Order: sequence, then structure tokens, then C-alpha cells
Amino acid sequence: MRRSIHKEKHNLEKTGWLRAAVLGANDGIISVTSLVIGVVASGAGQQTIFITCLAGLISGAISMAAGEYISVKSQADIEEADLALERRELEINPEQELKELTQIYIHRGLDEQLAHEVAVQLTAHDSLAAHARDEIGINEMTVAKPIQAALSSALSFSVGAVIPLLAVLFAPAHYLANSIVIVSVFALLGLGALASYTAGSPVWKGALRVLFWGCFAMLITSAIGSLFDVNVA
Repeated sequence: MRRSIHKEKHNLEKTGWLRAAVLGANDGIISVTSLVIGVVASGAGQQTIFITCLAGLISGAISMAAGEYISVKSQADIEEADLALERRELEINPEQELKELTQIYIHRGLDEQLAHEVAVQLTAHDSLAAHARDEIGINEMTVAKPIQAALSSALSFSVGAVIPLLAVLFAPAHYLANSIVIVSVFALLGLGALASYTAGSPVWKGALRVLFWGCFAMLITSAIGSLFDVNVA
């Protein structure tokens, strides 16, 4: 009877998209909510608050996408440059590169003979991939993907920013500030818990961590907004 191959799913595989998604949604909730709370504290009308919230959503999503793309593209450029350098070294001095690979495996615990055999076989199979993975540290799970990261950040920011926007749209005017805060607090708790659950870490720790910094940001912007009164003649 043929046994099926068991393949484990590790949380590290989620690092790229999870980081961008959590960062985007968290920033969307916190930054737009904090912005709106500051404007509400200044005494602005509901239409002004809505326009501010919408503008924060659009500009924030674009900013997140651009920032994430530039950041991850820079990482990708570094990886490509390192791979190009390694490719040249493999063409010019393959024996030296084989010795480097052998030493890497010796340092990881293999004896010299076995390390050499492993290095020879991996070099014969795909020398660049072997050096990229074991010498440089580039592999399929962690390779930089700029467009994917940018789209994920923009989308997740928009999803997060929609939460305070909906509160502005549907909450009664005299309960606007409280409604925005309550909705955003529950959203931050849910986001922190979901991110921790997906990453395989304790749920309550992630929820409280995200909630703490979100409330801190809202408190600061509310205090600043209360220093201004747009209704003063």
C-alpha cells in the first residue's frame, strides 16, 4: 500500500501577505478613526466629518500601496542584485562556490564528507537555487513580491478605513464620536485576534496589543482636535 506524503503547512508561508494585510487594515482603522475623532472633537459638522473620512480612506489606501510597493521593490532589487552576483561567481569560480556551500553545511552540523556530497548534488541539480537558499537566504516563501504587497496593503487599508466611514454614515449625530470609538475598538480587537490566530500565536495578546496602540492614537488626536473649535466666530 502506497503511503501519501505528509506535507506540513507552516505559518512562515503566510508572512508576506499576512504582514501587509494586517498592517494595512490596522492602519486603515487607526489612522482614519483617529483623524475623524480629531475632527469630531473640533466641533465640525457631520458632512465635513464624512468628507474628511472619505478623503482619509482614499489618500491612505494610495499611500499604503505606494509605500509598500517601494519598500518591497527595494528588497526585490537587492535580492536580484545578489542573485546576479552569485550567478557571475558560479560562472567564474565554480570550485570556490562549491567549497563555500560545503562549509555552510559543515557549520550546520554535517561532517565534511557528507557536506561535500550534499553540496555536489545540490549544485548539479540547481547551483543558483542552492546558493540563493543556503548562502543568501532567499527562498520561495520569503521572496519579495512588490505588486502583491502593494495591492494587499491598499485593499486591507480600505477595508479597515470603511469601518469608521460606516459609523459616520449611520450613527446618530449626537452619538457620533462614541459610535465611532466603540465600532473601531471592536474592529481593532477582532483584527488583532484574527491576525494572531492566523499566525498561530495567542489570540488575546494580539488583540490587546492592537487595541492598546489604536486607543492611544485616538486619544492623542482627540486631545489635539479639542484644542480647536471650528464653531468659534
